[in-house]
Amino acid sequence: MRLLSECFHRSSVSGVAAAAAAVILLVNGPAKAQRPPSPSVEAQREAMRKFDFLVGHWSGPVTVVRGPGDPLRLTQTEDVQFKLDGLVLLIEGKSTGADGKGQFEALATIAYDDNGAQYRIRAYNDGRYLDSELTLLANGFSWGFQGGPAHVINTMRLTPQGQWQETTEVSMGSSPPRRSVDMLLDRKK
Repeated sequence: MRLLSECFHRSSVSGVAAAAAAVILLVNGPAKAQRPPSPSVEAQREAMRKFDFLVGHWSGPVTVVRGPGDPLRLTQTEDVQFKLDGLVLLIEGKSTGADGKGQFEALATIAYDDNGAQYRIRAYNDGRYLDSELTLLANGFSWGFQGGPAHVINTMRLTPQGQWQETTEVSMGSSPPRRSVDMLLDRKK
């Protein structure tokens, strides 16, 4: 404090600088005390190891129902790999028609927030993205979101045969859910 009072007496310019320094010290002190705990990289890596079963290249049929009419039957590929030394799981999905032309493309990341004790997914498609909590299930995971009146739930499970089975169900208001995506993928060597 003696240093601050000396600065105030030397000149008005140095007094302003000293006052600014005092304010920064006063404001920054409590802010540091209120910061969330530092992330535990090892806790995050340990939590992410639960997705080891998903890493690899997957391919198989997907059926997409968009409304009245025939469902869309495509071939789906999913490339899954860890990034950032096991802290983030990167999933890249592509659907192609019988003609080999791309019909759908998406990218997602899954990470674990050890401070909030939850998994998060961020998915990207057609210039849009969404963030959602992801729930780890026995041999799989589930995540969902609200889009206007639609409530969407994606559920992925590893079958006893080792296949990636994923469904998407959509419900509108109080209507029962309707399956819009049904996917069954095999791991490729």
